[in-house]
Amino acid sequence: MKRNHVDIITLGCSKNLVDSEILMKQFVSHGYSCEHDSENPQGEIAVINTCGFIGDAKEESINTILEFAERKKKGMLKKLFVMGCLSQRYKEDLEINLPEVDKYYGKFDYKQLIVDLGIAEQVQDSTERIVTTPSHYAYIKISEGCDRHCAYCAIPIITGKHVSRPKDEIINEIKHLVKQGVKEFQIIAQELTFYGRDIDGKSHIAELVAEISEVEGVEWIRLHYAYPAQFPYELLDVIREKSNVCKYLDIALQHISDHMLTAMHRHVTKEETYRLIEKIREKVPGISLRTTLMVGFPGETDEDFKELMEFTRWARFERMGAFAYSEEEGTYSEKHYEDDVPESVKEKRLSDLMMLQQNISSELEETRVGSVMKVIIDREEGDYYVGRTEYSSPEVDPEVLIRADEKELNIGEFYEVKIIGSEEFDLYATTIY
Repeated sequence: MKRNHVDIITLGCSKNLVDSEILMKQFVSHGYSCEHDSENPQGEIAVINTCGFIGDAKEESINTILEFAERKKKGMLKKLFVMGCLSQRYKEDLEINLPEVDKYYGKFDYKQLIVDLGIAEQVQDSTERIVTTPSHYAYIKISEGCDRHCAYCAIPIITGKHVSRPKDEIINEIKHLVKQGVKEFQIIAQELTFYGRDIDGKSHIAELVAEISEVEGVEWIRLHYAYPAQFPYELLDVIREKSNVCKYLDIALQHISDHMLTAMHRHVTKEETYRLIEKIREKVPGISLRTTLMVGFPGETDEDFKELMEFTRWARFERMGAFAYSEEEGTYSEKHYEDDVPESVKEKRLSDLMMLQQNISSELEETRVGSVMKVIIDREEGDYYVGRTEYSSPEVDPEVLIRADEKELNIGEFYEVKIIGSEEFDLYATTIY
């Protein structure tokens, strides 16, 4: 057991990761050493940053807490703390059922941990952090919370109303990270396109992204988690015109049939969604679209699912994730709808949808063969360097594999490559000398 050493474990999304990185900086600033997601944790203090979004994530969070509680019982750990979405939502229940944890914190009070441990006299209101991703990219969280209140989603229950971060604070954080060597920025929020509406009723996401693009040293900007209703079309002009804004947009659509969109409280129609996709592709030629779709929502009929499959064939999303509906406590759908789609039907629909997307992805990746593309190298793995184009976000999207024995490449550097082969989700390339 290492004295004055902290192990921080992050579960869930990249927004949680940012919080963990900020907490790590607080510890290190006061003389502690920290390790993130260690395979062999040895610290005397452990902090688990939990996810409470869906059933599987909650189960993973509970199992991780139990694992570290057992380490504490065996004398391998002195202090155990829990933070994040799960403890934000279920703090009282957790305190009763898992008393081995020294203290629970939520989504917004976790910096108090430094004070409670006696390390500092007061909480530092700072967004400085220790980047745990490869040093050339980082996540930038521009807001907290969500005002959309989709019927199935517990996020507004956990995180509250949408709160935009001040623009100057975001720009200063990016400038600070550029000085540390970060080149690529993943701009994240629960609902990116709502940015600024809580301040003056207008979306300011286009203005923010344009200003970020002007920061010297920012080479790639990628946008995550847009919303289809009230979409700010001026953002598309920024994506098209700014060379360091990646031709990439992550926009969760969930479904296409009007029956489902209405039941889900998505505030958008089938016709509007088709028109939106057409407009995005028209205004930003060559853009890579990532979406998330849901099957098995209460009341989903065979006809609803048929519409979803037809839409997926038409849209030909470059990237897509999908999941089967699971009932979340406290949501509108849990209170007002019966979870009436059998699990077997949900799984069959999910399988059919993902098989369709796999074929689409394979066809789209094959069209890249023979083209010259710019990639950034993330890591060396086995016989290959592994990189990404502007059309791929870290950890979730297809990668570009370059044989490591053909030329020495530097992690975090950009290279021009020629695509020489493709698989369902990945590309193979050779460097251009």
